[in-house]
Amino acid sequence: MQRILFTRNGSSRATRQSGLRTLGIIVLVLLTAVALAQPVSAKGKEEAKGNGAAKVALYDVDGNQVGKMKLIQKKDVVQVRVEAYNLTPGFHGFHIHAVGQCSPDFTAAGGHFNPTGVDHGEHAGDMPVLLVTQEGTAEMRFITDRFNLADLFDEDGSAVIIHAGANNYANIPDRYTSTDSSDPGPDDATLAAGDSGARVACGVIE
Repeated sequence: MQRILFTRNGSSRATRQSGLRTLGIIVLVLLTAVALAQPVSAKGKEEAKGNGAAKVALYDVDGNQVGKMKLIQKKDVVQVRVEAYNLTPGFHGFHIHAVGQCSPDFTAAGGHFNPTGVDHGEHAGDMPVLLVTQEGTAEMRFITDRFNLADLFDEDGSAVIIHAGANNYANIPDRYTSTDSSDPGPDDATLAAGDSGARVACGVIE
């Protein structure tokens, strides 16, 4: 009897322990599912995007992908890598714009990313011109400390624009200007965007 009772009690104890372990696993699974189902706060999303890497798919006005870009936060600088193809050979203005939208003509991206309100050439979103080869391809890597990734994920986001023409960064030599009232000097388009011309490609920073 003692042996049988011991066996029965042991079996019962093992059964209870097994049941407790199963219950614990079920509770853990449920808690995990609830946690995953909770919406991430806007701040959490911004922090997630701002402390690692961001990517951009660049499309032309016909919806064809013509490039890709990656931005990686490295301490106090951002590493930028861009590849492009099927573009017109030559230099192209290349900027981060203030709004994360690409309408059919890309005007929805707004002006340059310029949180400090300075003239072109000093905008936080001003980047080196993109040099496209005769084969229509381009590749460029650089670092910048003019912004952090978190800055680009503000309320309306940000976008990247490739322009049709070169960029003079509004750097107009004095010999092209005059104090003569008949010579107005650099116009607003030059001061705002460096005469880069039409927007030929756009991509939202994600």
